[in-house]
Amino acid sequence: MRSFLLRRLAAVPLTLAGVSVLVFLATDVLPGDVGRTVLGREASADSVAAYNRALGLDDPLWLRYTRWLWHFIGGDWGTSYTLGEPVAALVRERFAASLGLALFAFVLLVPVALTAGLVAGARPDTWLDRAVSGLGLALGATPEFVTGVVLLVVFSVNLHWFPVSAQPAPGDGPLAVLARLTLPAISLVLLCTGYVARHVRASTIAVVEGGYVRAARLRGTPPARILARHVLRNATVPATSALGVQLQFLVGGLVVVELLFNYPGIGALLLQSAIDKDVPTLQATAMVLGVAYLSVTLLADVAYRLLDPRVRLAAVR
Repeated sequence: MRSFLLRRLAAVPLTLAGVSVLVFLATDVLPGDVGRTVLGREASADSVAAYNRALGLDDPLWLRYTRWLWHFIGGDWGTSYTLGEPVAALVRERFAASLGLALFAFVLLVPVALTAGLVAGARPDTWLDRAVSGLGLALGATPEFVTGVVLLVVFSVNLHWFPVSAQPAPGDGPLAVLARLTLPAISLVLLCTGYVARHVRASTIAVVEGGYVRAARLRGTPPARILARHVLRNATVPATSALGVQLQFLVGGLVVVELLFNYPGIGALLLQSAIDKDVPTLQATAMVLGVAYLSVTLLADVAYRLLDPRVRLAAVR
């Protein structure tokens, strides 16, 4: 396990360096002008050019990248070109908001997806299996902005059960914050459930057909006990990787949901900084998301190795 962790951690700096280079190159070819965005349409061309020159945007690409990298490594993440706020505080605040929404959605996703997969896999090729699998595929194929709009219209506009906006208001308590996050979290759960449930269903079918489960049935073990003691753990181990993939999406792929529900998260910040060519904010956001992606992947791999003894034995050999 120690050598595994060391190998994975050694690859992190190289991966992040590659991410930073790709993002910087992509930003350079994006259309738009920082000076024009900040100063407005009525500003003269000379004023726009002077503003860009003051930010060093006229320097060669390699010089701008090395200058940013040197300051970034030193802890100076700079100031947002368009918002005028310190990038470090801005990214930290937005990432914390997105992480809260992602974890809330993940807490809802795990029991729903595992239950759906176990129910479908325990009775394969029945009407219940077809209903669960078909519903999961349909929801997974539906874009989150569609389910989000439906949820808003039904539960916010018509029934008035939940707020229209997920943006926290001053003085909101914990229950009010959870109420604002409920609809965005549900729209994410509906999108992700089918993917995880399919993995759990497939592994459940494989476990149910195993010899030790048949032996337990022959001994007269109640079905509920078989499911709890023999099927549950073995069937959910392969779902660890699927849950890790979905958690990666929940942490960094919330752009549509955050925009739809007016939520101030890091996904919306990433999109806006790319549109504005706000390089310091965009680079810092990409690096933070890269660390989050790599961390979730590492945690999922570690959990998989701890839950599956066969992986540990193969590593020892």
